[in-house]
Amino acid sequence: MNDNELEKLTFEEAMQELEKLVDSLDKGDASLDEAIAAYDRGSQLKDYCQKKLHDAKMKVETIQSSENIDTIPKKLSPFKSD
Repeated sequence: MNDNELEKLTFEEAMQELEKLVDSLDKGDASLDEAIAAYDRGSQLKDYCQKKLHDAKMKVETIQSSENIDTIPKKLSPFKSD
């Protein structure tokens, strides 16, 4: 799966897929090639989830640290205030 396909996943979908991969690897039923492919995919999913969490943390910190509504980026504002 390439980066574009990975970016289409929600955080929850990526976590669910990662949990399934971990469970599958824990069972030990996969061949060596399947295990390596699962490990590679799991690594990609882990990185993606960490990035999503970091982005969310940065958004929350931006909101918390702003003293003026005008300093919040428009992407974070769900509506315009008059």
